[in-house]
Amino acid sequence: MAKPTIYLYDSVQKEKVLFVPQIENKATVYVCGPTVYDDAHLGHARSSIVFDLLHRVLKANNYDVTMAKNFTDVDDKIIKKIKESGKTLDQITTFYINSYKNDMEKLNILPNDLEPYATQNIDAMVAMINKLLDSNKAYKLQDGIYLDTSTDENYGSISHRASDENSQARVEVNNDKRDQKDFAMWKFFEKDEVGFDSNFGYGRPGWHIECSAMIDAHLSNHDLPYAIDIHGGGADLLFPHHENEASQTRCCTSQELSKYWMHNGFVNINGEKMSKSLGNSFFLKDALNQYDGEVIRFYMMTAHYRADFSFSEDDLKGSKKRLDKLYRLKKRLYGLQSHGKANKELSSALFSALNDDMNTSKALASIDEYISSSNDAFDKEPKNKNLKKEIIASIEFINSILGVGAKDAYTYFQFGISKEEKEKIEKLIEDRKNAKKEKDFELSDKIRDELKDMNISLMDSATSTLWEKEV
Repeated sequence: MAKPTIYLYDSVQKEKVLFVPQIENKATVYVCGPTVYDDAHLGHARSSIVFDLLHRVLKANNYDVTMAKNFTDVDDKIIKKIKESGKTLDQITTFYINSYKNDMEKLNILPNDLEPYATQNIDAMVAMINKLLDSNKAYKLQDGIYLDTSTDENYGSISHRASDENSQARVEVNNDKRDQKDFAMWKFFEKDEVGFDSNFGYGRPGWHIECSAMIDAHLSNHDLPYAIDIHGGGADLLFPHHENEASQTRCCTSQELSKYWMHNGFVNINGEKMSKSLGNSFFLKDALNQYDGEVIRFYMMTAHYRADFSFSEDDLKGSKKRLDKLYRLKKRLYGLQSHGKANKELSSALFSALNDDMNTSKALASIDEYISSSNDAFDKEPKNKNLKKEIIASIEFINSILGVGAKDAYTYFQFGISKEEKEKIEKLIEDRKNAKKEKDFELSDKIRDELKDMNISLMDSATSTLWEKEV
């Protein structure tokens, strides 16, 4: 079998490059996960969908993928939440981790192979810091342990921004530091604060040390030049977070942290970058109350992952109608099993698009064309068993590589409707059917109008009436 040809945009080289993993047919991917002090927002959704798509594309190309995403479950924001709520660290983080996982499941995110928690990896962080202290690449101040970035001649090679004044504004100012680029790997606190014991003092790990230590502990093969193949996260993590991660690893192990670096664009709402400080952080749970998770997933794949995403509910509604067409095609084959192979032209088109730096716009356009041609073919040959098997297999392939089309077709169109409402709708549809049979068209139209007022749209076919909820 020919080796797959996948091109990815590397944030360090600033160009699309051929993906060649360190070990043939294997791929190790680490994505920076959430700090669990609040509900997930659309920015979390974007990053999760992007790197889940990467996960699926690698798997579809027959790579043995190890996918890791961490949880930052000790942090100043979490400590603030503890003080405000009176709850314990475990109570807060467990609640928000479970909430996050529930939201990700609704987005059809594949399970991660590894999900390391910061609090469960303190020993690995302490060990790394001790090694850096022993080699004089870190030093102790009154408030914590700092990395001496002057000992890393390649500091700045990841972001190419380390000497930029605007970027440096993001690094904590401490006049006692040897250099303002130096950053805390461990912060000292009093014993009455949440913290952990170490040989160099009681306190909490800095944010950057987490990922370096957890990658080293769980993923790194020290015989290779890079700790992992791909490191991912939001564009805002490139500096200082990823720059500092890479520096720690370089100084501690002489390894580069990652062979490839990938970053997804921001989510904008009303033309502004989504952030808590702007007050426009759109919680994912609110969107999931109004729209099926696959609708949100499909919508977020309409833009290229590296581009900033401008969230608009009007555009979301339009995107839903586009996904609806896939499910209407699936409805036409309801209850049938495929036992067949996906359409070759569709498979080829999807691999071509997604292996080219995950070009989702091109991939979704190919799906649009396939849905249209399949409906036409089905209209001409409604009893063609091989055609039916191919269409079902193609929808299953679309789900495997893009994560949409997995749901039961009827359940998808009945999202947000209670059991009692469904029973009422089905009763009205049956009454309308009987009215039409009795040629009572006035009653039939009246029932249709009643359903329309309930935001229920009817689609009559020769054998049945399908219905769906309009959004």
